[in-house]
Amino acid sequence: MSLFDFVKKQFIDVLQWNEESEGVLSWRYPMADFEIQNGATLTVRESQMAMFVDEGRVADIFGPGNYTLTTRTLPILTNLKNWDKLFASPFKSDVYFFSTRIQTGRKWGTPQPITIRDKDFDAIRIRAFGMFSYRVADPKLFFTELSGTREAYTRDDVEAQLQGIMLASMANSLGASQIPFLDMAGNQTLMAQQVKGDLALAFGRYGLSLDEFNVGTISLPEQLQQALDARIGAGMKGGLSADKLAGYTRFQTAEAIPLAAQNEGGLAGIGAGLSTGMVMGQAMAQGLGLGAGVPGAGAIPGAVVPQPTAGAPEHAVVPQPAPAATPAAPAVDSPEARLAQLKGLLDKGLISQADYDDAKAKVLQKLIG
Repeated sequence: MSLFDFVKKQFIDVLQWNEESEGVLSWRYPMADFEIQNGATLTVRESQMAMFVDEGRVADIFGPGNYTLTTRTLPILTNLKNWDKLFASPFKSDVYFFSTRIQTGRKWGTPQPITIRDKDFDAIRIRAFGMFSYRVADPKLFFTELSGTREAYTRDDVEAQLQGIMLASMANSLGASQIPFLDMAGNQTLMAQQVKGDLALAFGRYGLSLDEFNVGTISLPEQLQQALDARIGAGMKGGLSADKLAGYTRFQTAEAIPLAAQNEGGLAGIGAGLSTGMVMGQAMAQGLGLGAGVPGAGAIPGAVVPQPTAGAPEHAVVPQPAPAATPAAPAVDSPEARLAQLKGLLDKGLISQADYDDAKAKVLQKLIG
């Protein structure tokens, strides 16, 4: 090989990127000791952009097209190198290519539940999964903030950073949106729209454009989901009205039947289970001043007893007649007594903290007008 041939091979006549590797977002043209020939050709394909960097400073950026490299096509680089006239010799400059096509089908998820405030449940922890797509929109910003001078920068590299950004943005946007969890779970598009706006701003700070963002599934941790199922089953949401207490009593009664059947006494324990459900409903109704609105609130649990049949053995239990009704003692209707009753129910676990707070607020509201 002659010296002329060796020197000739050190000059670059054509700069282009064929994107042989999948998932590469930024690629540095291998310069080594090569120099770019005056009048060399730069080919930038569709879905690509090219950028010249001179001694660490970003110079000219090119979109799709075919360019002849002269001082006219490299105005910023010409200024940085202080070329006051047409240069006639090869020059050195780092050249980076960027893939601007949309990166589709990228998965996101919450490895750990994120905690947000909720109108219905005060605070909940949710998990969510879905898909998103994005692309490089600003090569200069992407270069200075993420890819830097590395030979190649892949979407796996950038998505490791994006996952943390997405989780932080989701927690902030969902917490500030005040959208109840039940609405989010029932309309995942609503949740995606709420999060996408904040995510687009976060992506933009790195020179990226968020193309699509969707939510595939949204769920609660297992224990919270079980608590929600129980609350839905009882037909309770918010404050306790007479109708809701009646529904809660029926729910407790229905729950007592399968539990009693599993006890040692078999179905013989159903009576006790039914009484337990009725007593809880009556006690809660009395504590909240709603006894008149709850079915069976004034009845004595277990007062209805099967009548003995003819020929029953002597040792059979015969129901005793109900005692004569006695005048009811005057009800203590002072706010202090009502609050004391509510506190007693709360301490015994018969009502929840939310139920107690709601009833307490009603008593105080009536007191102060």
